[in-house]
Amino acid sequence: MADSNPTIKVRAGEALDLSVIDPLLKEAIPGLSGQAVVTQYPSGASNLTYAIDYPERRLVLRRPPFGKIPKGGHDMFREYRIMRDLKPAFSAVPPVQFYTDDESYIGKEFYVMDRVDGHILHRIPEEWTWGEAENRALCEEFFSKLCDLHTLDVEAAGLSDFGRPEGYVERQIKGWNRRWNRVLTDDVPHYEDVQSWLETNMPKDSGKVGVLHGDYRIDNCILNPDDPTKISAIIDWEISALGDPLMDLGNTLAYWIQADDPPHMQLTVRQPCRNPGMMTRQEILEFYADRTGYDVSDMAYYYVYGIWRLCVIIQQIYFRYVSGSTQDERFKNYGQMVMALAETAREKIKTGDV
Repeated sequence: MADSNPTIKVRAGEALDLSVIDPLLKEAIPGLSGQAVVTQYPSGASNLTYAIDYPERRLVLRRPPFGKIPKGGHDMFREYRIMRDLKPAFSAVPPVQFYTDDESYIGKEFYVMDRVDGHILHRIPEEWTWGEAENRALCEEFFSKLCDLHTLDVEAAGLSDFGRPEGYVERQIKGWNRRWNRVLTDDVPHYEDVQSWLETNMPKDSGKVGVLHGDYRIDNCILNPDDPTKISAIIDWEISALGDPLMDLGNTLAYWIQADDPPHMQLTVRQPCRNPGMMTRQEILEFYADRTGYDVSDMAYYYVYGIWRLCVIIQQIYFRYVSGSTQDERFKNYGQMVMALAETAREKIKTGDV
């Protein structure tokens, strides 16, 4: 199967100065030589990702977006460090090669990793002629990787100092509420009721500590080019952390749209989760509980949290568009997506289901 992770010409206003990058990388990465070609990956609405292709080696550079950045957001070192330290114990991460916080080079911190060949998909190509069996195999692989990550021995992996798992739930709820209130726009309601419900109904810390990806979706996975039911690497670790694994599962379920979900939920689909053979959210909970041994009986709260957190992330991007920090037309209708998600959160608060 052909690689389905193509690049495009670098977008206007997002150029990468190769005359600065090239000597820096050649000094940092042994054996790197020749003239590089720079292109850009079109996907992703947060950090910017570039392909730097040398004659005998292909690299990927990640940097924060242009414009004003929320405090604590777009932390490149966090993304670099978690992949570096996870690699020996959890192979499904790309090998990282270089990081710098010296903003004199390109105006922001950045890191470089090896390119992992494979497929990054929002939908399964028709020419693959997949049926229920293949879709189910990918689905189980996807959630098995999440279970493996959530049950990883944090101390053995050398990640005990990666974050503060105590009080993680409270910090997340209050933190995302604060971020929301910094990026309000006139055309999107403020949803004080959702914020209040999340703060009032916060569960106590479960005591379980796991590595949390923070943005785990199929389109943040690179599928094996020879067998796309297998995951070669997981990318986009920008908001990874140590904390309650159920918070991370809630994030993932917020992206997981079923074929029988109402139309306003269908607006947010961005991965092939509705295909025949893919598990429902309830089936996912059973699968996850069986693999991890974790109690998922109170998952509705974590699901609403995941939906609200996604609202905030999208609103942050929409705010950058409204304020003129980016002219990327992909973000023009993000306000509508935010409202669709927030209404879903309201519904789940009322029904208490997942």
